[in-house]
Amino acid sequence: MSGLNVSLGYFLAVLLLSEVARRLLRRLSMLRGFSAELPASFMLVACWHELRTLMEVGAWAGGFGPDVSVTLLFLILVVHGICSQGASGNPTVTLQCFLLLKVSPWVAFSSLVGQFAGAALASALAIRYWILELTDMHMIQNMMSQDCSAALQVSVPQGAFAEGVCAFFYHLLALRLRHSTALFRVPLTALTITLLTCAASSYTTGLFNPALAFALTFHCSGYTLQEYATVYWLGPITGMTLALFLYQGHIPRLFSRNLLYSQKSRYRVPQAKTAQDQGGRTKEG
Repeated sequence: MSGLNVSLGYFLAVLLLSEVARRLLRRLSMLRGFSAELPASFMLVACWHELRTLMEVGAWAGGFGPDVSVTLLFLILVVHGICSQGASGNPTVTLQCFLLLKVSPWVAFSSLVGQFAGAALASALAIRYWILELTDMHMIQNMMSQDCSAALQVSVPQGAFAEGVCAFFYHLLALRLRHSTALFRVPLTALTITLLTCAASSYTTGLFNPALAFALTFHCSGYTLQEYATVYWLGPITGMTLALFLYQGHIPRLFSRNLLYSQKSRYRVPQAKTAQDQGGRTKEG
């Protein structure tokens, strides 16, 4: 059985597991954020583990070019956007909703817990899957998983800047498309994430998702926890906050005054002109 067929089977199994978990957790009405975000994060991180295997090992062990990984990433993001039913699996999206006053502190907290719990479960599944060594590619990945290489390939300031820029453009688009239909929003968001990931692949792998980065690279040697947090947590959160401030002109959770855009009604001037015209007509009469 070829490595690509095994990977496709793995992706399908992850999708089915995520859907089962989503249906089971739906009963937890008190943990609405947790029950929605755990399956979404689990699916995203589990698929990313296999994608990273294809990117790093598949190129020379399986003969897969970057076009295979990029295509699979786009398709996975589309399926994830459709199946997640509004959940993102991304802590910065949850924090954005919190800053926009869309969710309460409790829902935001339970969502964050669900995202990191889903990421941890996905990593555990990926390790068990690699141990099976179903193909040469996965056998090599299993050996490499004991001493993985960091996704960060530049200095910490450069990495934080790259993650921040990616998060900035991603969230700016998300804010612009938040009222669009899923038919338009999901593929365009998936395409944007894919392009940003490709653009930042030689810097930080282009994750701009704190839970995803925590599962994929925080356990790898080469950098301290503080350095990883600066790049993959502080960078995306800063980019998200800047995008929100630029789009809204203020941060609703922190202050209501709009610092960038005028709140004056555009109809005020025409109304004044109309009143003057009526006064002039009265004098003429």
